[in-house]
Amino acid sequence: MQITHDEQKTLAPFQWLKKPEVDGPPAQRDPKVVERVSQMLKEIESKGMDAVRAYGKELDGWSGDLEIGATELKKSGDALPADVRTALEMGYERTHRFASAQREHLTDFEIEVAPGVAGGQRYVPVSRVGAYLPAGRFPLLASAFMTVGVAKTAGVPTVVACTPPSGEHGAHPAVLYGAYLSKADRVFAVGGVQALGAMAFGLLGEAPVDMLVGAGNAFVTEAKRQLFGQVGIDLLAGPSEVAVIADDTADPVWVAADLLGQAEHGPNSPAALITTSEKLGRAVAAEMDRQLETLATRDIAGPAWRDFGSVIVVRDRDQAVAVADILGPEHLEIQTEDDDFYLQNLTNYGSVFLGAWSTVAYSDKGIAGTNHVLPTGKTARYNAGLSVSRFLKPLTYQRAAKDGTASLAPAVERISAFEGLAAHGATATLRIDRIGRTSGAFDAVPQALREQL
Repeated sequence: MQITHDEQKTLAPFQWLKKPEVDGPPAQRDPKVVERVSQMLKEIESKGMDAVRAYGKELDGWSGDLEIGATELKKSGDALPADVRTALEMGYERTHRFASAQREHLTDFEIEVAPGVAGGQRYVPVSRVGAYLPAGRFPLLASAFMTVGVAKTAGVPTVVACTPPSGEHGAHPAVLYGAYLSKADRVFAVGGVQALGAMAFGLLGEAPVDMLVGAGNAFVTEAKRQLFGQVGIDLLAGPSEVAVIADDTADPVWVAADLLGQAEHGPNSPAALITTSEKLGRAVAAEMDRQLETLATRDIAGPAWRDFGSVIVVRDRDQAVAVADILGPEHLEIQTEDDDFYLQNLTNYGSVFLGAWSTVAYSDKGIAGTNHVLPTGKTARYNAGLSVSRFLKPLTYQRAAKDGTASLAPAVERISAFEGLAAHGATATLRIDRIGRTSGAFDAVPQALREQL
């Protein structure tokens, strides 16, 4: 999440109070990762479950049963503190409620294109989804809500989930309870590349999935990249990112806390402040240092801020928008006196959080209802976060009646003849000859368009 030299030339001059120490994107593809993932996927495809189990033992220290039984899954919540269990249930309910509203607003339709000619669209869910539920350095307990739960809300018939076991302890009970709440059809204690390969190749007692979703480490992301085409994917997520646009009305303590709230995801997680106030920028930079002194995750958040953190002072709110749209951050907070201006003018971000009371963590944990699987690495320029719509195929259909042929066939004949595609033209000619040609029918079709030009 940086501004290149060429990008900077497109902007009016601005001031760097802090620039990232590392020059280059934090999520570059490591050739060693690419090679290792390629080798693993080839072996999993050729050797099947023998390779999956071998990698599970080697990488996760797990040699027990791979599938989590229905009874164990249902009881997984019993191992959790009551307040954590209640919070997870709240997170599932709100994520499901938001996803349900998304689905309700995706409606089938049919329109009359011309007399006797109808075109329509139906939203049809994909058949099988494989969800990866990470549980590495920090188990992300809401991941099942965002992937399994949203897929089921979209109407996906079968959702298989995999989560990495932790040695002899097996899968994390809170992750399992999230999968249970989200109504996963089957859950397996399989991690990393072997999990994605097993789901994509249909090795878990199920047919191959049609789509893989869910975040993970560099190996998981690379596996999704290499499997894309054989299966669909949600997106290729890199290190978590956050940017905050703030003016002199913002509280530097809160801004710093929110930047650190995402920087602690990993030592290469970028955090940026874009501000119209140099005074605020300097206050936030000082506050970052102060809060890092006592932060329990300072060994992670500290290097992230040092190497990938930035503070940018801009001339006005228009330039703040321009800078933010170039960064295209995964998470974007707005803490200003005119938050609605930014909502109406910003275009490149994964999800935006309006007002000082809307911290990213509310969404990260599923409590705000919106999805936390979001685009990173400036891909928000052309991509959006995971949602119900990603699991639905907008399938079009056409219905031409006999009396619609006169408005279709002549134009198709002429275009096909110009292209030199005789067989295309013949399909139209056969139909128009059957009903007889109507003089002037072709010329009348584009008249309304001509009047607009």
